[in-house]
Amino acid sequence: MTQGSPAVLTDLSDAGLAAAIEGTSIEFWRTCCDYQPAWNFHEDAEVTWFITGNSAAPWYNQVLLTRVAQDDAEQRIDQTLASFRGPRLPMLWSVTPSTRPPNLGSLLEAQGLSSLDPLAGMAIDLEQLPEHPSSASLAIEEVRDSAMLESWARCYIAGFEMAESAGRVLYDLYDGIGFAEDVPFRHYVGLLDRKPVASSTVFLGKRVASVWHVATVRSARRLGLGSAMTLAPLRAARASGYRVGTLYASTMGQSVYTQLGFERYGDVRQYQWSPDR
Repeated sequence: MTQGSPAVLTDLSDAGLAAAIEGTSIEFWRTCCDYQPAWNFHEDAEVTWFITGNSAAPWYNQVLLTRVAQDDAEQRIDQTLASFRGPRLPMLWSVTPSTRPPNLGSLLEAQGLSSLDPLAGMAIDLEQLPEHPSSASLAIEEVRDSAMLESWARCYIAGFEMAESAGRVLYDLYDGIGFAEDVPFRHYVGLLDRKPVASSTVFLGKRVASVWHVATVRSARRLGLGSAMTLAPLRAARASGYRVGTLYASTMGQSVYTQLGFERYGDVRQYQWSPDR
């Protein structure tokens, strides 16, 4: 991507940024499915969803966008959920700012899905990135091979305190994609005293760059590493010609990103179904 490419988002209005954030997750997972033939991405005028067939974690099977008429909502929800319930796959269903019908969350809860804490959709003008936070002892390296990706995976898994099997799904995906210059995923490892302690990833989409997988191992938290691991990939995206960076922030992480200059443009609430319920 080159500076000034017409594909890069230049509409920095609230509406333009909100739409870009909402599209980020769809493009990210669509691209993952493009690289992994065993993963199935489905998209029509009403519902966008994907299934990996992996039961290690619910985020590997998701409904990302819903725009259904009120009168058709219950039937379409039943049809869509059947694709996950049949093979007994845990899943997430996102309710976004443009979701229709407006009572989708209540309809999902009536189907037995449980509401999770909301995520804040946030964006930043990459021309306004702050100076690198004070963390001189942290070295940030871009992942260039499978060995470095292994270090990234260890930080990602430990930082989010997830099951090994859940984290290894993404490791296998990214390792299979490889590390060529034209690959849209760039991964970063943070090292303290040469020990991997933090991870992040930037997805270079068609219009915006989005940050994913920011994690710090428990022993290295509260040192400002999350801020540094967020800014490093965004600076690389800016150097590649991007104008806007996006991410989804938990309630806990939102204040950190706000201090970096991110602004909030709408929430996403996810509803979870598990075959164990």
